[in-house]
Amino acid sequence: MTVLAQILALDSAEANVAAAALRVPLTGTLVALEPLEQRHEHDLRLAARTSDWSLMPIDATSTEGFSRWFRWALSTISTDPAARFAVIRRDSGRAIGSSTFHTLHPEHRRVEIGMTWYARGEWGSGANVEAKLLMLEHAFALGFHRVEFKTDARNARSRRALEALPAQFEGVMRKHMLVRDGQRRDSAYYAVTDDDWQDVRANLERRLASRQASQTKPAAK
Repeated sequence: MTVLAQILALDSAEANVAAAALRVPLTGTLVALEPLEQRHEHDLRLAARTSDWSLMPIDATSTEGFSRWFRWALSTISTDPAARFAVIRRDSGRAIGSSTFHTLHPEHRRVEIGMTWYARGEWGSGANVEAKLLMLEHAFALGFHRVEFKTDARNARSRRALEALPAQFEGVMRKHMLVRDGQRRDSAYYAVTDDDWQDVRANLERRLASRQASQTKPAAK
């Protein structure tokens, strides 16, 4: 699909068409995002064991839990208007986590980024910074006007990461979701709009450059 065709896909106001435009490989310096496939299962299973699923709807640290998540993620690719990605470390070629474009509303030029998780060893590595940069860049290039994020209101680490983009905090929806074991969840909502994008992109690029510089700095003798 050409860039022009991708942009025109939003005019169809069909979520599946917009999802197809979003579901393309994205390549950065540290990471690449590949549309989720069966071949990613082994690496993601290992990565999931060390991630934090305590405030997620499912616990994928166990073999059974991960299998449930992965089967669901693959089985809904053709039916759910979403674009699910495996995040790949370019230096090793290993899948280290996942993120998704979902809750598409092309008629309103609105999409959500979520269902994001990484192996614990990748926290603070710059992988999430670049993945967010790639996904936001792609969404706004296609013509979306607003990218939303939501997280469990209790998830302080996730909220700090969103505020560091910076995404604008827009409030808490109380008793918004029923999650694991029937627990009710309050959801904190954040968003980046096309008006915000220039400043957000500059900030993400600065953070990524700083992270890369710190990783390549020679050790003191």
